[in-house]
Amino acid sequence: MKGKVAIITGSSRGIGAAAAKLLAGRGAKVIVNYASNASAAENVVASIRENGGEAAALQADARNAEQMNGLVSETASRFGTVDILVHNAGMNFVQKSFEDMSWEEFIQKTNDELQAAFVSTKAVLPFMKKQKYGKLVYVSSALGNHAAPLFISHGTSKGALNSFVRYIAQEFGGAGITANIVSPGMVDTDATASIPEAFKQQQATRLPLGRIGQPADIARAIAFYASEDSSYLTGTYLPVSGGGEM
Repeated sequence: MKGKVAIITGSSRGIGAAAAKLLAGRGAKVIVNYASNASAAENVVASIRENGGEAAALQADARNAEQMNGLVSETASRFGTVDILVHNAGMNFVQKSFEDMSWEEFIQKTNDELQAAFVSTKAVLPFMKKQKYGKLVYVSSALGNHAAPLFISHGTSKGALNSFVRYIAQEFGGAGITANIVSPGMVDTDATASIPEAFKQQQATRLPLGRIGQPADIARAIAFYASEDSSYLTGTYLPVSGGGEM
């Protein structure tokens, strides 16, 4: 990835931070995007630079067109263009049963999820179309295909994201732009820190590989789609779940 320029939304921690470090380690110039946690983003940048990589932290809400357009313009100003977008920004959601949930609570996650994907993609496309090259990688969830109690708003939003990506892949393939989905199972991040360890271990025993995922596991799949190794793949869905989606 030497010389490639990557924007990774929501990369101040967890999967995004792991992806930022890995892509930078493989030669990409990386924009570490964050919504509010500037110190965490700067820590990721510091780690990248300490290991000889090139990176910068830029704030933007992935749902905000003005902010994302500004982030992309700043990226191009610093590094010349944009070659890779990893859409990883996480959106909060209500965990309730369908019976207890209001329409507003239900649709909020899907609205935020698709708005962030729509806005981020729209912001980078002019650069990718101009150079006839681009790698779009979207982080989804196994819950977009498999139901779990209290996760109806989250799972529905990720199912919608999966459909969105296929349409982007179809429309822009002729412009040299690929769009693919990385779909993690349970991953050991801040987002799952509140889940009891006993439950995580129980889930691990049900997986063919016998453990829940680590951010680095997902980052390696993201790096595959961001590299030339995936040049003939677009519109694909890759479960990264230790065999859990079987």
